Amino acid sequence: MFLFFSQNATFGKIFISLSKQTIFKNYELLVREKQIARFVSQEKHHFQISNLVGSSLSFVISETFKSVEKPFLLIFNDKEEAAYYLNDLEQLIGENDVLFYPGSYRRPYQIEEVDNANVLLRSEVLNRINSRKKPSVIVTYPNALFEQVVTKAELNRNTLKINLNDNLSLDFVNEALFEYKFNRVDFVSEPGEFSVRGGIIDVFSYSNDEPFRIEFFGDEVDSIRTFDVETQLSTEKLKKISIMPNVEDKTLDEKRESFLKYISSKTVVFTKNLDLLNSSLDKLYKKAEEAFSNLNSVINHAKPNELFCNGELIKNQLKDFSLVEISSSRQAELATERSRSVVSASHQENLNKIQKNASTPLSDRVIQFNTKPQPSFNKKFDLLIENLQKNTEEGFTNYLFCDSQKQADRFHGIFDDVEEDVEYKTIVFPLYQGFIDVENKLVCYTDHQIFERYHKFRLKNGFAKKQSITLKELTNLEVGDYVTHIDHGIGKFGGLQKIDVEGKRQEAIKLIYGDRDILYISIHSLHKISKYTGKDGSTPKLYKLGSGAWKKLKQKTKSKIRHIAYNLIELYAKRKMKTGIQYHPDSYLQHELEASFLYEDTPDQFSATQDVKTDMESAQPMDRLVCGDVGFGKTEIAIRAAFKAVDNGKQVAILVPTTILAFQHFKTFSERLNDFPVTVDYLNRFRSAKQRRTVIEGLADGSVDIVIGTHQLTNNSVVFKDLGLLIIDEEQKFGVAVKDKLKTIKENVDTLTLTATPIPRTLQFSLMAARDLSVINTPPPNRVPIESNVIRFSEETIRDAIRYEIQRGGQVFFIHNRIENIKEVAGMIQRLVPDAKIGIGHGQMEGKKLEQLMLAFINNEFDVLVSTTIIESGLDVPNANTIFINNANNFGLSDLHQMRGRVGRSNKKAFCYFITPPYHMMTDDARKRIEAIATFTDLGSGINIAMKDLEIRGAGDLLGGEQSGFINDIGFDAYQKILNETIEELKETDFKELYKDDPDKPKEYVKEIQIDTDFEILFPDDYINIISERLNLYNELSELNTEKELLAFETRIIDRFGEFPTQVEDLLNSVRIKWIAKHFGIERLILKKKRMVCYFLANQQSDFYNSPVFRQILEFVQKNPTTCVMKEKETKNGLRLLLTFIRIDSVNKALSELQKI
Repeated sequence: MFLFFSQNATFGKIFISLSKQTIFKNYELLVREKQIARFVSQEKHHFQISNLVGSSLSFVISETFKSVEKPFLLIFNDKEEAAYYLNDLEQLIGENDVLFYPGSYRRPYQIEEVDNANVLLRSEVLNRINSRKKPSVIVTYPNALFEQVVTKAELNRNTLKINLNDNLSLDFVNEALFEYKFNRVDFVSEPGEFSVRGGIIDVFSYSNDEPFRIEFFGDEVDSIRTFDVETQLSTEKLKKISIMPNVEDKTLDEKRESFLKYISSKTVVFTKNLDLLNSSLDKLYKKAEEAFSNLNSVINHAKPNELFCNGELIKNQLKDFSLVEISSSRQAELATERSRSVVSASHQENLNKIQKNASTPLSDRVIQFNTKPQPSFNKKFDLLIENLQKNTEEGFTNYLFCDSQKQADRFHGIFDDVEEDVEYKTIVFPLYQGFIDVENKLVCYTDHQIFERYHKFRLKNGFAKKQSITLKELTNLEVGDYVTHIDHGIGKFGGLQKIDVEGKRQEAIKLIYGDRDILYISIHSLHKISKYTGKDGSTPKLYKLGSGAWKKLKQKTKSKIRHIAYNLIELYAKRKMKTGIQYHPDSYLQHELEASFLYEDTPDQFSATQDVKTDMESAQPMDRLVCGDVGFGKTEIAIRAAFKAVDNGKQVAILVPTTILAFQHFKTFSERLNDFPVTVDYLNRFRSAKQRRTVIEGLADGSVDIVIGTHQLTNNSVVFKDLGLLIIDEEQKFGVAVKDKLKTIKENVDTLTLTATPIPRTLQFSLMAARDLSVINTPPPNRVPIESNVIRFSEETIRDAIRYEIQRGGQVFFIHNRIENIKEVAGMIQRLVPDAKIGIGHGQMEGKKLEQLMLAFINNEFDVLVSTTIIESGLDVPNANTIFINNANNFGLSDLHQMRGRVGRSNKKAFCYFITPPYHMMTDDARKRIEAIATFTDLGSGINIAMKDLEIRGAGDLLGGEQSGFINDIGFDAYQKILNETIEELKETDFKELYKDDPDKPKEYVKEIQIDTDFEILFPDDYINIISERLNLYNELSELNTEKELLAFETRIIDRFGEFPTQVEDLLNSVRIKWIAKHFGIERLILKKKRMVCYFLANQQSDFYNSPVFRQILEFVQKNPTTCVMKEKETKNGLRLLLTFIRIDSVNKALSELQKI
């Protein structure tokens, strides 16, 4: 039996590369044998290669490219096909030599609808051809060839070339960039932007997918490097760069030419289907002519023939290149037959045309291969095993190409359990499509076709405005924002201000309180303030400084939180003492179920699944909460857990809040467990009395394994034969009575709870003490991103999109949020698409009617659902893959994100159209929202932005409804801080036994420390001149905890702002002082008048005074009486112990003194 395991990782890797090398070698020989390289090397030679199925084409092209020193241009039928082959070739040839050349537009003449990411990719290709580097493979499709490009001469004139050590002034570069229409900004985040900081220019050229950072020394270019937009850190050093403006800007009056005129005449062109290419170009050209004739004649627009190419033009230009037509076997056979048979006159004419520029007979000009597509196994492993065995008998070698090592391991697991003799090799190497190569005796299957998953192509998207930046913008503090100071309450943020402290400049944060009280707080106390987030936009109450109101409120909140936290932990402790059912490890059926999952597991999902299984296999009853956004794979975790229970002979009850959800889960579970010996049934109020009786009897006698139902499941009439697992979906939606009933069931049955309400990161840690929590933050990788388009209201677009969706057998949502004219909208759609069946749903309908309508839609009984936003929550229609949102500018971000999440739930491509008025007619906020949601198309990215208002709801739901009130009063972050403190306290006092501390872990006596100083510890204005940037950096500094993090911070600021002055060095050292002081039990440290005074813990009874650390300090004081002295001092807060150091004339000196202790 030939199986290889990756126990020895290095051996595994060598093995994989050997298998890959064998395949490459086979194709190298095949290409040589078929003499493709010889044909390709001849100038203007036209021939066909035929019968290359799936990724076999990629292997042949890559081996041909390696053997010929010529550039290749591959023209595929459409963007998707091009992108898949691009991914194959990137892996086979290497990313640097394979370029993607896309179209830059969504529609001709719609200047504002240019896709920036594509413009970047196009410019990169032009730049590469222009720079005369070694030949590369360019992958493209008709829409890209349709647009003409700027001529070479124009491009050279518009490119700024900069080399290392050039004599250039910063001002010159600055002016040149303005001339190229670049925008000056604070942060560079997209092409066409630049920023200047001191002697550093950051610029994002259109010809590179990372921006450049150019550092000047006087008038000389000192260094050039690229940097990452997200971290703003340098990535690699360069010797020379060229900065290119947006060459796709169609308003420029430069001369343009076809892309084929731009590329080298030596290029070998491979094309899939010449006729299709011509007709695609003609269609596009016709559209462009129509668009041109409808344009506003006041502005001068270039004519279509000056901007675009039609089929005829490209066809004629292709004659000047070596052309390889990739044909299917049938086309090639016809051509060969024709050349052999006696040819009729008309045939002869055709033949003459084809043979006009050929010296060899036609039959030699078709190079035949013999490959077959990968057969379909319908996820049946016995068929796959049979097939692999048959291949081996016939002398073929079986290769399984997997997307990841995890998939390869799954194959080993499945084949191991079956105990059949199977010879195969796994290779971790994602391929587009599997194939069987008869000549080479090779069988190459892909895992995604065997498991019938969606295989996603990856395109470089150097442009997509990075989310972290947008998130930063949302959490940034701006003047006028409300902030909560944990000691003084809620105030208004007044910005950063320079204040004089005994003649030295200090930077402080200004807060404004009730009655115009003003408080300046040191940048060292930044951790005490946080942005106030309460319910949407409600303004909090401002208290006067020093009044007792805030103290009272804090006290009240604290006692309430303590009560809740106590109950939570107590429940947890009780359950830890009980014993429940212990399940066996996974069986081969379990492996098979998991391997057949449509999507690839995300790391989060994988770890959540592992957590659930570990809980089930342990003796204590499980009570785990799994949180994750819509479509992140929570249901899959539930299915796997349910199957494990049934596999161990137990029954499973799944409790859901609504009737529709019960039916929906029933469908999902039934489909997923279709091939396994499991009986699934459901109970809800749509079932007849007889059906209900059958289900209840089935549960009692054990013939029903999994039951899904609404709260009826908690009825006394429902008796289980052997219940082993309870799964609760959206627990927060159930009433108190049901929850109490659940508590009794929960006692010793394993329980798994799912929720889509996101739990904020910081709350998770504190809740860890009271619940087992698994959080899924990452979206499934090969879920198809939803293509989002922002459109004006246009009947034509609506008609085309609905038609397209219905033609491919899908359904459409149309969201219109005004009940008064929803019927007219439905009427309009009916007029546009007469053969579509349309349903109308809104919140004023009777519950029963609405549910029936929804069920009918789920069951595909009609095509278009016109409804208000009621679909936002929970309705899952896998077959609906297009959604229109009318007047999208009136919705909040989270609503838009939720609604868009209704489509794209299967492995079909989904479309979302936001219908809005023109940009200039929307408010600023609306425009920002629409732009943001259109940029974040990936699943799970929107959740980041939509989280703020959900955070408050999420915390409230988890800790009981009455909490929302408190959160509003004191702000979410402050609430979180108090909760964390309370739980820590309880762990140390009431529940000491349950959480036995690590004896090695040093106890933390000081939670926070205050530093007062007269040294200038700050970022000077001339070093960092943007206030918000300074504030962010101060904030970041206050959150650092280790020397390693501090050094990384140091490198980062040197990289971005250049070498730092002494004030910044002092600032960084003050952070180190803080850490040491905290360790030594110092609560307050004063650095003034050449002295350093340290105040120890105020609590005289603290264990700290008996700890080894304090003994160490005492010994130090005894040994060094000349430099330091320890004494007690009476303060207004009682007696305090002080340690004073003298002759401290710099921050550095202070640090070195403390380090000596």
